Amino acid sequence: MAAFLTCFIRYRIDPFQRAAFEAYAQAWGRIIPRCGGHLVGYFLPHEGTNDVAWGLIAFDSLAAYEAYRARLRADPEGRANFERAQRERFILAEERTFCENVAGTFGLPPAPDGAAAATPGSR
Repeated sequence: MAAFLTCFIRYRIDPFQRAAFEAYAQAWGRIIPRCGGHLVGYFLPHEGTNDVAWGLIAFDSLAAYEAYRARLRADPEGRANFERAQRERFILAEERTFCENVAGTFGLPPAPDGAAAATPGSR
């Protein structure tokens, strides 16, 4: 599998507006693929910290990300989703980090019958 970039978005959300963030994330499920991003997924807190959520979006390259951003700015539903988040203030802070996948470590299927996969030197 070729290397790609993933944008990890860490959100600090208002835990009392969890449903609003969930609706916001679900809207990105329609918008992001249409604009050229590969949506890995959005994740809400389940246990532990109740005010941190994540969004992961992959791109073939930084140039692909820049093209996506341009399409996103022109997308009416995308703009409306951003505006709703600003208006309703369910996102308190947002951080973006770009990571490159390590070849041979992403998207691997589980081993048959749950057996541990052999690794070099693991005899």
